[in-house]
Amino acid sequence: MDCIFCKIAAGEIPSVRVYEDDRVLAFMDINPLSEGHLLIIPKAHAATIYEITEDDFLAVMSATHKLAAAVKKALNPDGINLLQLNGRAANQVVPHLHVHIVPRWSGDGLTISQWDMVAGDMENIKVVAEKIQGEIAS
Repeated sequence: MDCIFCKIAAGEIPSVRVYEDDRVLAFMDINPLSEGHLLIIPKAHAATIYEITEDDFLAVMSATHKLAAAVKKALNPDGINLLQLNGRAANQVVPHLHVHIVPRWSGDGLTISQWDMVAGDMENIKVVAEKIQGEIAS
């Protein structure tokens, strides 16, 4: 497989590993947005949230929770961003599911685009909610 994150997980590409278990690997981002920027990946390849197994996704989220707490204790940031992108339209660059932990400090100059909040049409919101509810697997 040509996936860079699969190669990192397999040890074929060096990385600075922070955490590892049987399902998950966390390593330092080599192009960090801030000090302490980590990536958490499932070891099994899954391009997006749509392909990952529920067990692997839960393992990634559990590791994210554990690592966010460790980052808070180790670096004492003022805040933290958790980012998980799916598909080109969402700016996913590496097609292997991953979560970014980005520690933040007041005045750090790092910006994440602000979305303009516009009041929605409540009738349309209800219609869309019903469509989504109709697709939830039980």
